[in-house]
Amino acid sequence: MLDAAPSVPGNLAVNVVVRDPNATIDGDPFLGPWLAACFDTGINAYAVVGSPNPHVFDAIKKHGGTIVFRPLTPTAAAARQAEALGADILVATGREEGGLLPDGPMGTFTAVPAMVDAVSIPVFAAGGINDARSVTAAFALGAQGVYVGSRFLATKESPAAQAVKDLILDSSGEDLVEVSETQRSLPTPAALRYAAEYAASHDGAPIEQDLMKKGGLRPGMLVGDFDEGVVTVNSGIGVIQDIPTVAELVERLASGIA
Repeated sequence: MLDAAPSVPGNLAVNVVVRDPNATIDGDPFLGPWLAACFDTGINAYAVVGSPNPHVFDAIKKHGGTIVFRPLTPTAAAARQAEALGADILVATGREEGGLLPDGPMGTFTAVPAMVDAVSIPVFAAGGINDARSVTAAFALGAQGVYVGSRFLATKESPAAQAVKDLILDSSGEDLVEVSETQRSLPTPAALRYAAEYAASHDGAPIEQDLMKKGGLRPGMLVGDFDEGVVTVNSGIGVIQDIPTVAELVERLASGIA
């Protein structure tokens, strides 16, 4: 049972991954305790990734939370369902993104207007947002904000290994290799092995399992162990030419808003 807790000041947000649209909170050994701890702490912003789950949405809204929902595969149907369940902001993610790739083929330029036209709540654009030009394009498509990941890896405050930042500066989207159905990576030695295995088998499940056993993205992206880890980034990294502070980067990106 999740009891209401008073909200606390602050801008802290947490990530909530929901893979099963029908799973109950009490029936999930991780999700239930995680949400309970967030509610007890007074967290008031939740970036929900995956499937629109009525149990999760309802619990968050009952505790006064704001929901930023990012479906793993952006569709108009998922957008409308999430809005009906109480999402406050939607994220339209194109296949240009880094991290886990959407199942469908839609890029940012097609995903954003499709979701914007489907709902009445704000839509943020994600996937390949690296500079002011891409921000301008996102707003021209109807987005009211941007959801940026890869570009912030190459900032002074980023906890990514320096070797990762240097690799991003020296690479472009043309260098990315497919290591599974849902992940791409810059060509680290580990990524090249996985890519060869995936090309031969067309089955990324064992590769995903092996990555998880080794710590997910931690070895490659946080530690900088390229012999064991992968480096996943969006396909527009060719425009990344320096490592600014976060404040400098935000100012640059904001200059793209008319």
